[in-house]
Amino acid sequence: MSSVSIKEVAARAGVSPGTVSNVLNRPEKVAESTRSRVEKAIRELGFVRHGSASSLRAGHSRTVGLSVIDIGNPFFTDVAAGVEEVASERGYAVILGNSSGDRLKEERNLLVFAEQRVRGVLITPAGGDLAKLDQLRGRGINVVLVDHPAERADQCSVAVNDITGGSLAVSHLLAAGAGRIAYVTGPLTIRQCADRLTGAERALSAAGRDPGQALEEVAVSAMNARSGQQAAEKLVAEGRLPDAVFCANDLLALGVLRGLLHAGVRVPQDVLLIGYDDIDFASASAVSLSSIRQPTHRLGRVATELLLDECDNPESHAHQQVMFQPELVVRESTR
Repeated sequence: MSSVSIKEVAARAGVSPGTVSNVLNRPEKVAESTRSRVEKAIRELGFVRHGSASSLRAGHSRTVGLSVIDIGNPFFTDVAAGVEEVASERGYAVILGNSSGDRLKEERNLLVFAEQRVRGVLITPAGGDLAKLDQLRGRGINVVLVDHPAERADQCSVAVNDITGGSLAVSHLLAAGAGRIAYVTGPLTIRQCADRLTGAERALSAAGRDPGQALEEVAVSAMNARSGQQAAEKLVAEGRLPDAVFCANDLLALGVLRGLLHAGVRVPQDVLLIGYDDIDFASASAVSLSSIRQPTHRLGRVATELLLDECDNPESHAHQQVMFQPELVVRESTR
């Protein structure tokens, strides 16, 4: 059976071959009624385009690459869902890379993206060195930073103000009567962890408190529930239980909650507890968790819209740096 051509699809739909090409490559530029006619003809004829050939002609494929730090974290799952929604609406597929916070693994992900001729890359960097992203741009691959503010005017980014978020969390704990506060965090080489610490310290200073005395940093190697539980068990075992715990993400906070409850420590009566991200599990935990909410789904959508707009209009599209503001959500763990 011979393969169906674009000309045959065009004839069946009553449009030009150029219109069929637009439906395949730039669907947002085609009126919905026309697009529906063409898509119906494609289904009826069983047309399948030669993806590799079209990629070679265009210099890129109908894919975008997404590299995140930890796909096991529901925060990044929600971001990825927003990315996929917009990509699908505009006729793109998404290639997902999980760096696990490892820069070498991240570099391998980026190499795979380049080899697959992705149209653009969305990335939450594993570290502060963004020079590798300039190499992608040098290959004609557009890049948008996700959950990471741009460092230069020629970079496109979508992020959340984590300094404000850290300040919101600690200001709330202070208002609830906390004296000594523990900050349970992943490595401070992760920008989000460092910014949230900066915000916490600013809130203490604004309240006339010495951050060096009032805030204890409890660093863990992985930002998951297991590490959070271990941090809580360590605080209990060493007899230095704080008045409140601020965690750099909700997974850590859920682990801290489990560790405290297992040790007979009551939340919030004995220790106040607040997380960050406001994932779905935060409101469903044994003690509903106060948290700093981020617009995760919207982060993914806006970042993808910026990326594809920049790809489609490289000369007229200005680089944008979008900064969302976080929101305090108060639940049982700090009441």
